[in-house]
Amino acid sequence: MTEWINPEQVGDLLKPGMTVFIAGATAEPREILSALAQQGDGCEGVRFISVCVPGMNGGTFSDLHERAQATAFFATRENRQAVASGRIDFLPMQYRSIFDYLENDLNIDVAILQLPPLGDNDTFGLGISADFAPAVLQKAGIVIGEVNDRQPSPPDTQRFPVSRLDYGVSCDRPVPTIPSSDLDDTARIIGGHVADLVEDGSCLQIGIGSIPEAALAALSAKNDLGLHSGLIADGIMALVKNGNLTGRKKTIDTGRHITGVALGGDDLLEWAGSAGDIAFRPVSYTHDLGVLRQIDNFVSINSAVEIDLLGQINAETLGGKQISGPGGAADMMRGAAWSRGGKSIVALNAMAGGGKHSRIVLNLAPGNATTALRTDVDYVVTEFGARRIKHLSVRERAEALIEIAAPQFRDQLRDDWRARL
Repeated sequence: MTEWINPEQVGDLLKPGMTVFIAGATAEPREILSALAQQGDGCEGVRFISVCVPGMNGGTFSDLHERAQATAFFATRENRQAVASGRIDFLPMQYRSIFDYLENDLNIDVAILQLPPLGDNDTFGLGISADFAPAVLQKAGIVIGEVNDRQPSPPDTQRFPVSRLDYGVSCDRPVPTIPSSDLDDTARIIGGHVADLVEDGSCLQIGIGSIPEAALAALSAKNDLGLHSGLIADGIMALVKNGNLTGRKKTIDTGRHITGVALGGDDLLEWAGSAGDIAFRPVSYTHDLGVLRQIDNFVSINSAVEIDLLGQINAETLGGKQISGPGGAADMMRGAAWSRGGKSIVALNAMAGGGKHSRIVLNLAPGNATTALRTDVDYVVTEFGARRIKHLSVRERAEALIEIAAPQFRDQLRDDWRARL
């Protein structure tokens, strides 16, 4: 039977040496985290682990106590310094691998997550964030739920029995939101190039950021699109309401919009929490290659920091410092490669630093990570066009990438490429 406690009592349940899973995205238990921050002694010697969403979750768990430890899969604006200093252990893993790690390879003493209120039956729903919690709920020694009166309870989400909730904390607070990006002219041009590659009936996966948002905004003339993605965003809601995204052509989950979490504004959260055709699924389903390969015409749309002339993608580091994480892009790119008629699209601005630097480079900068291998890359898009490099030779793909670099950098890129031959 669930024991109801105050948030200030959660710290008393934690002991040195414990590993504590903290849910991310819209399931982040902010009432409990606020109490732990005020009474940090309960966090001494505890290791916190969480999959944070940059722009929504800070991931600063090492700040809860000077002897608290943390493991992160993303660097965020708030925790980057702690990641760089080693105060937080950064673990580079793709999404599907994170789920397997949590489910099979890591002992979880306590799981803490935010939940919607209990419905009419004896199960709790995971609300609009079903991504990683299913990996830990059955194995955690203690499950603590922050039951938020404002957390949406969608009709089709993952559920677990109320008997599995050991402790409950009641709260009434806003659900975390993430603002839409400001789309400049360059992002809109790139979005238009991406949209040109998307055919009617395609099933979409999108990442986070202004370029995926711009791509969604440019799809308003397409028909019978589908969704199988780690996230559902404001732009997806607009396409559904406009009749562009119906899911009728999907080869599996026909008529269903598959997602792991809802990331957007209040209107999106309200809509996603009540729409009967949205299905919230864990990462073991949204990012699984065995599932993705069953989806015909699967199109993944993601962004990057830089790409080199070999086709290697860096989407997570800048100047050798971790600014994000591998995420699920490579999972989705490989899924698109296995899909009949599938395409993976990596879209990025051709320039950075106000036009001072090219994002298409001879080699990835020293110290920067390779998020996606050159063997993973299919289409590359900038504001100067789109090229498919998947089946090109090493020489041909370098030439193709130079063609969509910013004009002022093309001659230097050609000279540097010839010099390395």
